[in-house]
Amino acid sequence: MGEGRSGDGWRARDDRRGSGERPGRSSGQHRSRDRDGARGSSAGSDLRRRRPPVGREEERPRQEDRPQDPPLAESVTPDQLDRSARSRLRTLSKDNADRVARHLVTAGLLLDEDPERAYQHAHAALRRAGRVDVVREAVALAAYATGRYAEALREVRTVRRLSGVDGLRAIEADCERGLGRPERALNLASAPPSPAMSAEDRVELAIVASGARLDLGQPEAALLLLEQAEAASATGPLGERVSEARVVVLRALGRVAEADELEGLLPVREESDGDVAFGEVELSAAEIEALAASSSASRDEDESTASEKDANS
Repeated sequence: MGEGRSGDGWRARDDRRGSGERPGRSSGQHRSRDRDGARGSSAGSDLRRRRPPVGREEERPRQEDRPQDPPLAESVTPDQLDRSARSRLRTLSKDNADRVARHLVTAGLLLDEDPERAYQHAHAALRRAGRVDVVREAVALAAYATGRYAEALREVRTVRRLSGVDGLRAIEADCERGLGRPERALNLASAPPSPAMSAEDRVELAIVASGARLDLGQPEAALLLLEQAEAASATGPLGERVSEARVVVLRALGRVAEADELEGLLPVREESDGDVAFGEVELSAAEIEALAASSSASRDEDESTASEKDANS
């Protein structure tokens, strides 16, 4: 899929550009026990007496108001999920783990073509496995892809707390940019690199930091970041992203001829090259059609529900 964990499934998208535009909750509720009440204290009894009765219909969420999981294509199976990611679901029951895995696979497959639908599948997994780090990582990437930067930032930090791994710092920094806080993005970029960060992660972070410098009106400093050895020597799709960021910086510096020349060397992208994927899955034409059909059916269902609510209001 593109950034983050290269071997564990989700990786970060390449939507982070050196400058310019960027792409675009956990609602789990925990019931806490009243320890005093469990010991039979009068304080616990008073608390219980003050609690509203749960049997009243108006106190319960109506069935139609509860989040509904988006449909899953029959062709999407749990074993399509990256093996390392699947191992993180072992704390769940088999049925629940299988369903979570299918939602994660679907989210990864839809992230580029339909990020909003991918976000819904990530949240479906979240409702079933909110304490699994790889699920929170999926939510972080889907939120980031849809421009929900505040949510993505929270989820990235949750992933770090649950896993102890700081592998999504470039996304974290770009979310700060998206929230209009380039100084915080630069603070993240200047912090010592985590052992979990690969060379690709460090280059991605340099691209984000370069964009933050542009946000602050510092194009010379932005260019210096892209000319560092690690970024300048990047090859393949990552090297192309460095070049794209460099084009933007050169234009900001007024070096239009150099920018035009460099841009002319870049391949024209017919489709997004974002490699955010949850499990490297090759789909057949029939499987792609099944995914598209399930996505279309879900949209039709959403529109029908909205129409019924409008008619009843």
